[in-house]
Amino acid sequence: MDYEPVIGLEVHAELLTKSKMFCGCAVVDSVSAPPNTAVCPVCAGMPGTLPVVNRMAVEYGLRVALALGCTVNPVSIFARKNYFYPDLPKGYQISQYEQPLAEHGALVIQTPEGQKTIRVRRVHLEEDTGKLTHITESCEGLDPSTSSHTVPVSYREGRPSEGYSLVDLNRAGVPLLEIVSEPDMRSVEEARSFTESIRDILRYLEVNSGDMEKGVIRFESNI
Repeated sequence: MDYEPVIGLEVHAELLTKSKMFCGCAVVDSVSAPPNTAVCPVCAGMPGTLPVVNRMAVEYGLRVALALGCTVNPVSIFARKNYFYPDLPKGYQISQYEQPLAEHGALVIQTPEGQKTIRVRRVHLEEDTGKLTHITESCEGLDPSTSSHTVPVSYREGRPSEGYSLVDLNRAGVPLLEIVSEPDMRSVEEARSFTESIRDILRYLEVNSGDMEKGVIRFESNI
């Protein structure tokens, strides 16, 4: 039996603002900055704090939405997306769903068969999570204060080894732009062309550095 791949992509891009999405904390390099040095009661999720939208993040999101030919909604609303992340201190993510920033765009990509239009379902704003580093006895010699990656959990006889996890909230609350495509791609080559084109657009608009090795832009596939 032959199968045809049907692929949709979700793009998460950190925006190059100076401060976070809902507070005045500075956006720092999550790889090189000392852990938990850019945190305040708002992005740490303390009770009684009041988030305030970053105006520049909205502007950057609008740049991308217009570049993708989206219809900008006159009213967009933030909502709580409730789910548990150990590095999401509020216990929910501030995101958009019913009324996003913009909808119904398109991106023309180059394929081996010629040009193809990939529809863009929505462009919306949200906040990023923090970062976890898992330390186990297999990580002897690792300096947790300078670790820039997540260490895989080791196993012994099918059970997790003794260890602990470190939470860095520097990235929690960083402005995140999500671009959701329709499931219009039918090959790996088309998906690659779409991701490369999106990355080029974000860099051209100067809203994202495109440094994938630092995780500032991430692609999630729905197949």
